[in-house]
Amino acid sequence: MNKTATCELLLFVSGEAGLTLTELSSLTEMSKQACQQQIDYLKEKYHSDRESALTIIETAGKYRMATKEDFSEILKNYAKTPLNQSLSKSALEVLSIIAYKQPLTRIEIDQLRGVNSSGVLSTLRAFDLVEKVGKVEAPGRPSLYATTEFFLDYIGINNLEELPEIDESRYVAEQQTLFNESEENENQ
Repeated sequence: MNKTATCELLLFVSGEAGLTLTELSSLTEMSKQACQQQIDYLKEKYHSDRESALTIIETAGKYRMATKEDFSEILKNYAKTPLNQSLSKSALEVLSIIAYKQPLTRIEIDQLRGVNSSGVLSTLRAFDLVEKVGKVEAPGRPSLYATTEFFLDYIGINNLEELPEIDESRYVAEQQTLFNESEENENQ
């Protein structure tokens, strides 16, 4: 088996944890010196290959595969995508309400939640999970919100009919229990 490819493979699968020279030597059954030569070779190979985004770095005595610094902006943008950020409980709650009751206004969402949802709505819109789909013919002409096609991709369904069934009476009962507990805590 190719020694260079073996070292490259092990550095790749070790991910963020990385490997020490001792660990790499043990796994490959090569001497530490031979492993160091393979690492040096890979570093030079990646450095000189303008078509590759990879490099090998050493931190805290461990070697890791990483991306070249030139790609930092692309990675920052990638990390900002909703698929790479977890949504807060509030955002998930608002997203669920919209998914099951759409289209509805922010006021309707606020009434269901009991708190203002404008900040969460802004976040969900920035992530392209919800969008404005119209306005209500009423004073102030409030916007109507619904989920996007990206939302369907995000949760892995083809249409809203594939959303799991929910027992609203159970949800109402849980909300009432939480309200009663909150009220009791305030009275103590």
